[in-house]
Amino acid sequence: MKGKGMAERLYLYDTTLRDGQQTQGVQFSTSEKVQIAEALDALGVDYIEGGWPGANPTDSGFFDAAPKTRARMTAFGMTKRAGRSAENDDVLAAVMNAGTDTICLVGKAHDYHVTHALGISLEENLENIAASVAHIVGQGREALYDAEHFFDGYKDNPDYAVAACRAALDAGARWVVLCDTNGGTLPGEVGRIVAELLAAGLPGEKLGIHTHNDTENAVACSLAAIDAGVRQVQGTLNGLGERCGNANLTTLIPVLLLKEPFASQYEIGVSRDALAGLTQISRTLDDILNRVPMKQAPFVGASAFAHKAGLHASAILKDPSTYEHVEPGVVGNARIIPMSNQAGQSNLRKRLTDAGLNVEKGNPALARILDRIKEREAEGYSYDTAQASFEILARDELGQLPDFFEVKRYKVTVERRKNKYNRTVSLSEAVVVVKVDGEKRLSVSESLDETGSDRGPVNALAKALIKDLGRYSKLLADMRLVDFKVRITQGGTEAVTRVIIDSEDGQGRRWSTVGVSANIIDASFEALLDAIRWKLIRDDV
Repeated sequence: MKGKGMAERLYLYDTTLRDGQQTQGVQFSTSEKVQIAEALDALGVDYIEGGWPGANPTDSGFFDAAPKTRARMTAFGMTKRAGRSAENDDVLAAVMNAGTDTICLVGKAHDYHVTHALGISLEENLENIAASVAHIVGQGREALYDAEHFFDGYKDNPDYAVAACRAALDAGARWVVLCDTNGGTLPGEVGRIVAELLAAGLPGEKLGIHTHNDTENAVACSLAAIDAGVRQVQGTLNGLGERCGNANLTTLIPVLLLKEPFASQYEIGVSRDALAGLTQISRTLDDILNRVPMKQAPFVGASAFAHKAGLHASAILKDPSTYEHVEPGVVGNARIIPMSNQAGQSNLRKRLTDAGLNVEKGNPALARILDRIKEREAEGYSYDTAQASFEILARDELGQLPDFFEVKRYKVTVERRKNKYNRTVSLSEAVVVVKVDGEKRLSVSESLDETGSDRGPVNALAKALIKDLGRYSKLLADMRLVDFKVRITQGGTEAVTRVIIDSEDGQGRRWSTVGVSANIIDASFEALLDAIRWKLIRDDV
């Protein structure tokens, strides 16, 4: 029991590298798992579940290459099989041989799954749990029992579900983790069941919670369990996991650290300084997975602190707390005032200030910029996310857009043919003619990556344009296209194509630009030009 005014320790257990790898389309390499483990350790989680040694070569290889961490590196496996001793179970031996000081074993806590899935008696299952945990503890290691299907099992047969937990605790388990394996239990049920467990004598300081997000309640269920008395919470970065995912640690961690009553009642391993790196860690994971970050993600999403309506933006300028529940910088994020046809002058002046353009209230240029945005959005443009293109438009209207170069013409060709191995391949080639510092230059580039594969016509255009821009080419060498989105804004013969390009450079900056045309290549080229101009401006050319 904690004393008055003392925060109680709450332990964070990350399972991104194991349960997160169950996400459809996700398969980490060993080096990627090492990179993620190092980021998790720097963040301050208490446990890092590295995988299931013996289940696949990557997981086995990870434990050989695992970095030294302050967090307790954990190997995951299952309890011994019936009819074998713990000492002679080869699956359990593979987990033990990973060499970690902490081991988590999954075992059934639902009587239906014991008799129907495993095909053994209820007593045999309890003996498997107890013997496996005792085997781990007997070797001086920390044991966790992952009570699979616990909540469904408790609702069907509470006595047996509790007996499975007691079997692990009596054998010396440090933690018994209550799993909502199917993700269907709601927060009220979780809180009630955990409270009943504590009333029955199970120690809350040895209970953990592991939830899935099938009803969009994984975080809420985790918080309900903590409120009721568990002292370990499990989850994954960005909510990765099988089906709809697991409890999202990028949401749970800031809630526990910033929101009452959790902030004052509990202490976690993540410091306020480390929390400022949360957004970067979230986006690093998405980069590893080659996924576009979810803009609406709480705390870390690009839209988490975006204020589009003019009324909201006006209030934000006076007092950010009017429409923000936390300061964006606390989690490493930033406030955004998007530009759209819903914007007012408050939005506009704030966004201009963020871009380094100080325009005083009442300046006639503000009305012209708003009118131009509204006209262009009627044509199919969208400046909601294309912040860099908004800045280019505003600078042009303010007479502050440098004349870096002029594109005289460009041409793109795509050839589809058989190669020498009789495989059908494509090759994109771009020709761009530009005028730089009074000199006309012609540049030709093919869009081939290091493997010889075609990266497409937009990539060819980017390479050709950057290749021979005179004194600007060196400044653009670290720029790359990281995402490309296309949308048809009108149907039929009047169709207009909108292209959004996300770019990134070696300084870690990321920006978005928009282009619109009846021709997808021309729309892409327009967005590309804005991207290049924005970078040159930002590099103080």
